[in-house]
Amino acid sequence: MAPFERFLKLRRFVLAELSQQLSPKLTYHGIHHVRDVLSVCRQYIKRLSLREPEAELLLTGALIHDIGFTETYQGHEEKGIEMAKGLLPNFGFTSIEIVLISGLIMATKVPQEPLTMLEKILCDADLDYLGRSDFNPISESLFQELQNMDMLHDRTKWDEIQIKFLEAHKYHTPFAQKYRQPKKEQRIKEIKERLGT
Repeated sequence: MAPFERFLKLRRFVLAELSQQLSPKLTYHGIHHVRDVLSVCRQYIKRLSLREPEAELLLTGALIHDIGFTETYQGHEEKGIEMAKGLLPNFGFTSIEIVLISGLIMATKVPQEPLTMLEKILCDADLDYLGRSDFNPISESLFQELQNMDMLHDRTKWDEIQIKFLEAHKYHTPFAQKYRQPKKEQRIKEIKERLGT
């Protein structure tokens, strides 16, 4: 099989599924988020010169880490693993690879506790935006999603939740610790100023 051939077939299938199945209420956890995480993972693959087997597992994990959202909001990681076990054998993934990919999906569950290098990369890619210049619009899309899901409506409360989340969050890779952490700390400062704390 050509390099990444099964991943490319899986990507076509999964992106089509996500575009049809994801609720329009998911203004943050939409297909654009999956594309963003894939793009960040590709940068890590290049930066770290990852070999094809690891690169393919990482990209597969990135592609399906939020597939569970097509069926449930709470516990979507567990649901995503269940779906992956049914889906991945059809694309030629082995049982060992499926265990590793399931670990990648589960690692993104907050609070993140990644164990392997690939899990650390995926976790940092999933929350890469926390330390990027597009933090505000992306954060706003998450607040919108929580409103759509009837989980939160108060902006002050949202800012308080964000501070708590940002302060508790840790990046796991040297790259993110060096290049994302400083901007993330700047965001915390800005939100605290907005709240007057």
